[in-house]
Amino acid sequence: MASPAVLAIINPLSGTASPAVKTRLHDYFLRQAEALDYAPEAVMTEYPGHATELAKAAIQRGVTRVLAIGGDGTVNETARALRQSGTALGIVPIGSGNGLARHLKIPLNPTQAIDKALKGRPVVIDSGLINEHPFFCTAGLGFEAYVAHLFAQQPVRGLPTYIRTAYQAFWRYKPGRYVLDGEEKALFSLTFANAGQFGNGVWVAPTANIADGRLEQCEVSPFPKHLAGLLTWRLFNRSINRSAYWSGRPVTTATVQADEPLLIHADGEPLTVPTGRVEVRVLPGSSLVLL
Repeated sequence: MASPAVLAIINPLSGTASPAVKTRLHDYFLRQAEALDYAPEAVMTEYPGHATELAKAAIQRGVTRVLAIGGDGTVNETARALRQSGTALGIVPIGSGNGLARHLKIPLNPTQAIDKALKGRPVVIDSGLINEHPFFCTAGLGFEAYVAHLFAQQPVRGLPTYIRTAYQAFWRYKPGRYVLDGEEKALFSLTFANAGQFGNGVWVAPTANIADGRLEQCEVSPFPKHLAGLLTWRLFNRSINRSAYWSGRPVTTATVQADEPLLIHADGEPLTVPTGRVEVRVLPGSSLVLL
């Protein structure tokens, strides 16, 4: 009987890990997979969208486990191809935020995460769509999208760069006005959370359940700038939902309209919506993750 096939998709540009570290992970994956009687293959991505192409081809070949070794963008690219298939996603986090991995309590040590993906069992989770762009952790607009667009332009990634970018952006950012499901609102940010955090322990939706068939719609109202430190502290200690400036509720769909083009993000990927109209929906039980 042939050994089951397993594929690792490695993004050589993700995070701050050196090429030598990624080579060691490549070799470790092959050794461990062979020791567990898999037929392994490991491929480095070469351009944006390549992980999606590789994962789709793996499904067609009958591969039942595909590991994404990279950051949130690599996880998103791989996971979008695996939705509503029998192939399960293994997450090996080596990115800047690792939001989905942290929510699912996947080890941040990449060799331990490889072991978990090879030995774990498939667990069903939800995913979301924002204007047909898939997301598995969070999507949104307002300040978080503004920062995502600025962060994508930085030559160096990682948490220090993100903090510096967000801090500088805060002082020049102006909250927007939106029509959310027919109600006009001024908002600092608007998040649709499948998982509870952006990454790095920043919890925007402390009670989000990734497998309940719903998204958590999280609204942050404009607030005095001198309260920024307190709200940031609440994000990190998982208590933002106790702030008077935060409100949240579970939703399965939502519509947002603005009078100008919108900056949005899907799992941190910056996107622009020229029409100013955003439609969000949940896809219940659409993905398998190895845990």
